[in-house]
Amino acid sequence: MIIRDVNLETVCGVTSKLPDNTLPEFAFAGKSNVGKSSLINALMNRKSYARTSSQPGKTQTINFYNINNALYYVDLPGYGYAKVALEAKEKWGKMIERYLKRSEMLKMVFLLVDIRHEPSANDKLMYDWIIYNGYHPVIIATKLDKINRSQIQKHVKMIREGLEMEKGGIVIPFSAETKQGRDEIWNLIEANLGTGEEEA
Repeated sequence: MIIRDVNLETVCGVTSKLPDNTLPEFAFAGKSNVGKSSLINALMNRKSYARTSSQPGKTQTINFYNINNALYYVDLPGYGYAKVALEAKEKWGKMIERYLKRSEMLKMVFLLVDIRHEPSANDKLMYDWIIYNGYHPVIIATKLDKINRSQIQKHVKMIREGLEMEKGGIVIPFSAETKQGRDEIWNLIEANLGTGEEEA
């Protein structure tokens, strides 16, 4: 995918109305320090367009990035950071739920988990929640460069088992450093540009 144009078009807070987009949407969910902004920057071929923060839990909005006037990358609020107040966490949860239920253009949901560790309770909850809302999440196992190549299959299996993934569910190991996995993600997005989420 050749990225010609990137625009942070809409930022939705807790009380904001979701945009009535007419282009396909591809959403990215994951806990606060899993590398979501780094992944989105890699997919946009930009170094720091999506804001990365040294303070996990900083993203408190749903950000819609218009890509080539052809599709949207949708950055959902990070979850699971201990220092964020419970009230704020509940609001973010409601925001994400509202988006998953109401977006008519959402084609795929990517769930990011850290390849180094077993999925957390929050990761499992988000995975189940995405399925409950009618989508088949694609798992992106981030921080691939932090483990040895010989450990990859073992860690992918650990993620599959920890999430109790659906048969045939996709796991893509990804490194923001080396960009390994980026082309596979792009290929999935391009394959789903004109289709419904049920084919994701």
